[in-house]
Amino acid sequence: YCSSLSSVSIPDGVTTIGDYAFLNCFSLSSVSIPGGVASIGERAFLMCTSLSSVSIPDSVTYIGDHAFSGCTSLESVSIPDGVTSIGEGTFCGCTSLSSITIPDSVTSIGDSAFAACTSLSSVIIPDSVTSIGGSAFSDCFSLSSVIIPDSVTYIGDYAFSACTSLASISIPSSVTSIGDGAFYNCSSLAEVFYAGSAADWSSITVGEGNDHLTSATRYFYSEEEPTESGNYWHYVDGVPTVW
Repeated sequence: YCSSLSSVSIPDGVTTIGDYAFLNCFSLSSVSIPGGVASIGERAFLMCTSLSSVSIPDSVTYIGDHAFSGCTSLESVSIPDGVTSIGEGTFCGCTSLSSITIPDSVTSIGDSAFAACTSLSSVIIPDSVTSIGGSAFSDCFSLSSVIIPDSVTYIGDYAFSACTSLASISIPSSVTSIGDGAFYNCSSLAEVFYAGSAADWSSITVGEGNDHLTSATRYFYSEEEPTESGNYWHYVDGVPTVW
């Protein structure tokens, strides 16, 4: 609640930024985090609405829940390689966030991690991620395409709900369950590129409220150009392309 604090330089020797450290510092526009910091606590920069950029050093291995939630001026973030999970609501409501780099070290994306990041237009989820939490990308109105890696087995409830610009999605054959409303109100969703067969798709547990997902045109992966009729796709320069 240091509402007039506009900048801060954290000295070398500090290893931890504690929970709520800069909560509601509405005027804080820049912060320098030294290389020795290993953890950023829960809600450490919550509602720092003037914070436009932050450099997170490679020494950081833990970022707490809601650490940057409500930082409405934050435009881009690069998460260091040592971080293994993006917690609940970490970047929720960062309405100016247009790009995010998620490293290969991350194995889970928590509930509401990027919810209401209304400027986020694309996201690359690395192969290391095995779970995408509930409402993880809900209300990301600008998100137009998503490629989910082979490592993911579960897509949580309302994970991509109300992503009204989402036109296509690539789903790996490793996915066994899609939660309730995971694609609720994804009114632009027209194409689903599924990496398995029709039989594989029928074995997936798809929760309620996924009408836009199930009604979209579904394509099944074929590395070679198929000779039989049907909907098939393959990769061209890393982009899902219909045969």
